[in-house]
Amino acid sequence: MTAIAVGVAALGIAAALVLSAFQKNLVFFFTPSQVAANEAPQGRTFRIGGMVVRGSLKREGVNVEFTVTDTAKSMRVTYRGQLPDLFREGKGVVAQGQLGADGMFRASEVLAKHDENYMPPEAADAVKRAQQTVRRK
Repeated sequence: MTAIAVGVAALGIAAALVLSAFQKNLVFFFTPSQVAANEAPQGRTFRIGGMVVRGSLKREGVNVEFTVTDTAKSMRVTYRGQLPDLFREGKGVVAQGQLGADGMFRASEVLAKHDENYMPPEAADAVKRAQQTVRRK
C-alpha cells in the first residue's frame, strides 16, 4: 500500500510540474481590437496579428516600427532586429512580444507569411471578424 501511495504521489507531482511548464510557455494570439478592449494579458508574452499598414514602416538602424491592423483597430509595434525577407507593408504579419505600459507592443519575434495565398489562420479569422464588426456599425 505504501508503494502505491508513493507512486500515486510521484505521478501527481510529475503531472503538476508538466502542466506548470506548459502553462508558462503557452502564448496566446490577439488582434489589435482585442488588445484595445483590454483582453490581452499585461506583463505576459502574447502574439498580435493582422496586416501591416501601408506607409507605417519606419527604420532606424536595427530598430523598426510599424503599425498592425485588423481593419477595425490598429496598434504600433516596435522591433529590434532583422525583419523576415517576406515582411512587406500591406501583407499579413504575426509578432510575438509584450505590451508596454505606453500601449506600444514590443516584439521579440516577427513572422511574415510565406506566400501570396497564406495568412496565419488566427490572423485571417481575426481580420474577417473585425471586418464584419465594422460593417454592422
